[in-house]
This record gives sequence, structure tokens and C-alpha cells, in this order.
Amino acid sequence: MYLGIDLGTSSVKALLIDAEQAIVDSASAEVPLSRPHQGWSEQDPADWIAATEKALAALQRNHSAEMAAVRGIGLSGHMHGATLLGADNEVLRPCIMWNDVRSHAEAAALDADPRFRAITGNIVFPGFTAPKLAWVKKNEPDVFARVRKVLLPKDYLRFSLTGDHISEMSDAAGTSWLDTGARAWSPDLLAATDLSEDHMPSLVEGSEPGGQLRAEIASRFGLPAGITVAGGAGDNAAAAIGMGTIHDGSAFASLGTSGVLFAANNAYLPNAESAVHAFCHALPNTWHQMGVILSATDSLRWYEKITGVDAVELTGALGETLLDPSGVIFLPYLGGERTPHNDASIRGGFAGLGHESGRDVLTRAVMEGVCFAFRDCLEALKEAGTSLDRATAVGGGSRSPYWLKLMATVLGVPVEVPAEGDFGAAFGAARLGLMAAEGANPASVCSPPAIEAVHEPDRNLEPAYADAYRRYRALYPAIKGVMS
Repeated sequence: MYLGIDLGTSSVKALLIDAEQAIVDSASAEVPLSRPHQGWSEQDPADWIAATEKALAALQRNHSAEMAAVRGIGLSGHMHGATLLGADNEVLRPCIMWNDVRSHAEAAALDADPRFRAITGNIVFPGFTAPKLAWVKKNEPDVFARVRKVLLPKDYLRFSLTGDHISEMSDAAGTSWLDTGARAWSPDLLAATDLSEDHMPSLVEGSEPGGQLRAEIASRFGLPAGITVAGGAGDNAAAAIGMGTIHDGSAFASLGTSGVLFAANNAYLPNAESAVHAFCHALPNTWHQMGVILSATDSLRWYEKITGVDAVELTGALGETLLDPSGVIFLPYLGGERTPHNDASIRGGFAGLGHESGRDVLTRAVMEGVCFAFRDCLEALKEAGTSLDRATAVGGGSRSPYWLKLMATVLGVPVEVPAEGDFGAAFGAARLGLMAAEGANPASVCSPPAIEAVHEPDRNLEPAYADAYRRYRALYPAIKGVMS
């Protein structure tokens, strides 16, 4: 048996697979999120530990024999978060999360240093880790002076399980401190934020061992003591492992809290100017590119709160036949945007509202706006040298056939739906646990899922959606000076 643990923004999921990678069961527990000020997003790392323990306890209650047979554990989690530890490994303040944009001024200052793009291959985004430490130094100097280790969220979870300060390449690439081509910390970039390699965890590849389970934890949850904990992966790279997106040009579109258009590469292909992320993959000698939008299903959740109607009901009311564009343009910049704008200050809006703009029209507009943001990512990937001829859909939004037909038409490529199963980050983490424990060949482990359905672009509606996308593109520069 192999265990995958995924630390998500809203919950921790623990998933158990057997030696044939069949899913035995999974369990989840919620994690609260705090937004104490506009643009801020924080979590208490103690809540990650509590949720993980709750999920593991549920698996132990229902599958004690299988838990006793676990040989490897893999970890995944949301990226970029700054978890600051003191001299006794105490947490010094709440974790500053990936979708926290308070450090936009610090990010701009670091990005103005040409070394950052040259070494990391990426823009220094406000959500990345390095500018958060610059913000802490400026605004919480007493906390900064006490920092002894900076851990990413899933690596703090690893610390609680193993007692080790270890990270891996895919997650470390989102800090703005990694030499992404060399797959090593950059002393120069760390020094630019008044840190050193001593403040960083050691690095392994995601499919390699990254610690051993402490006896105390093993005893509490019926796991064998000393079993291998894999390096693991950031959430998107872990999802790619779960989807088998490891070969050059393979891609997936994640309709989750945030939106990701992910393409695997067999070489390091940076193009920071396009605002595409160029990161290490979770496997050796493999990289990937990502276009990222900050509010995908989060946009629908926001609209759900406004209407008081459940998202499933909102989307279900549209049926499954793709309709003409709604006529209303929604900009999903609820917390700023990454690809292609790198703009932490911009905010969203509706344009083109009329007396006839009812609930269903605005539901369609929200879904269309998210798809147009994905189209922005597709165009940015093209500028970075990567062309896609299809994509596999994952994430909560992929359960809406209407949304996937809309996505295929806006992107102009077929969108595939995996056969029923769990191919997300927790499954990818479990696969990494298997590889680390057994030394298994990634190509033999990371097979893609069977495809249940393919949504083809609606060629009759493509011109209308192309025109709507043109109007969407024109709105960002028009509102930037007003909304940012």
C-alpha cells in the first residue's frame, strides 16, 4: 500500500492505493482560511496538522490492515506559502498563502533585479515566497530576525511527520530562490532577501526519498515506523504525476480554486516575459510550463455567495448544450491576476450589463470569463514556445459538461475527460510515494488515465466566442487605471 497526502487550500486529503495503483479509499478534513485584511490570505500551520491527523485517523478506522501495509508516503500541497520557523522549530506567524498579494511592492522591487528572471526563469510574482520574506523584514522585523527556516506548506507537513527540513524541486521552483535550470538554491537570490542556504531546507527530487516516518506518528495511525516519505511535489506537479502528464507536450487544464494550464517539457524553456511559470517537474531532468489564473472555480464560488444559490444548481440550469456568448463580459480578477498580466492590484468586474441580464446570463458570463482567462494562458504558452493540440480536464469545475464544452470552444482544442476516478494531487503524491519506496521507473508508474469523453470545439460558435474573447482582452487595459 502507498499513501498520498495533499494539503489543499480548503482541506487535507489522504488517499490510499494498492500495489496496482487501485484506490482503496480516501478521507478529507477541512482547513480554515483567514483573510484579515484586503489582499491578505493566511492559515495556521497547526490546522494543517490537525486536518492531516483527522484524515489519517479516518483511514485507520476503516482500513487498519491496509494502513499497516503502507510502504511509502507522498506529499503534495499548495505552493509558494511562507511558513517561518524559529530556533526551536516553532511557527513564528501564520503562513502567508499563495493567493496573498500584500507583497506586490516587494515583488516588483525584486523583479526589477535582472538576476531573478535570469536565474529562476520566472517573473517574481507577489504570491511567490521571496517577496513575502521581504515584506516580513520590512513590516515585522522582530519576526524576520527570529527566522531560522523557511518551509513551504507541504514541507512543514513533512517536518511534522519526519522531523526533517526537506523540500523538492517542483515546489522550490515557486519560491524565486531556485536556480531552475541547475535545480539548486541560488545563494545570490537568497542574499538579495537577506537570507542564506542555511535558512532553506535541503533538496531532493520528488520521486526520491525525503525522510522517514517518525515512530510516534506511525504508532498513532497504525503505519509501519521508518517508512519512506517521498520528496513529493507542489500541487500542480503532483496532479500532473497523477494524470501521467510527464512527457513533452502533454497537458492538462485544472479548473480548481485557481486555474492552471500545465504542459510538461523535456527541457528547461523559460520565457518570463510571457508571465508563464517555468518550473521543475517532480521527476528528474523534467520541467514544465504553467499559465496560472488566480480565480477559476473561486469566481463561481464568489457568485454563489452573491446569489445564495449552490454552484451545481447554477451551472445545472444551463443544460449541456453550449449557448451563444452571454453578451456580458466577466473579468475574474477577484484577487489580482498572474498570467498574462502579473497584476496584484487589478480587480474584476462585469461589463455589458442590461435589464435583460438575469441570473443565468451572469452564470454564463462568469464561466466564460474564466475560460477567456484560460485562453490568455494558452496564448502565453504559445509565446513561450509550447503549442497544445488537446488538454485533459481536472478539478472541481471539470464536473460541469457545459463548462468543458465552453472551454474546448474558447481554446479551440479538444478537452478530454478522464474515466471516473481520482487523478488529482493526492493520487500523484501516492504515486511518488510508490516510486520513492520501490525505486520504480516513472514511465511504468505514471500512465495516463483512460479517457471517458472528449469535448470538441463547437466550430459553429467559435467565431462568436472569438469575438467575445477580443472584447474581453480589450477590457483589461481599459479598466487598469480605474480598478487597480
